[in-house]
Amino acid sequence: MTGHQKFSHLTQDFSPARKAKIVAKKAQLKEEMALHELRQALKISQAELAEKLQVKQPAISRLEKRTDMYVSHLRQVIEVMGGELEIVARFADGEVKINNFSELNP
Repeated sequence: MTGHQKFSHLTQDFSPARKAKIVAKKAQLKEEMALHELRQALKISQAELAEKLQVKQPAISRLEKRTDMYVSHLRQVIEVMGGELEIVARFADGEVKINNFSELNP
């Protein structure tokens, strides 16, 4: 096929500064994801997540579109995806992990 090249060939002539910028942007994108992007990256379908949370699939679709939710609900979603939720406040002189939201015993 003409016109098709490997990505590594397309980027081989990039300057070191441009390559560094690409690496930094890639790292930033890995650190910042919407909930649906995280689910997709983990290769979990909405139906699978719904089953784990004991809800129907449309509830997952609505949840992923929300801009506000309870911390406890977000923690539950993250945990069934295999993760752990931490709340961190960032300031100019450092970070503080907020522990008010530590897991409650049901």
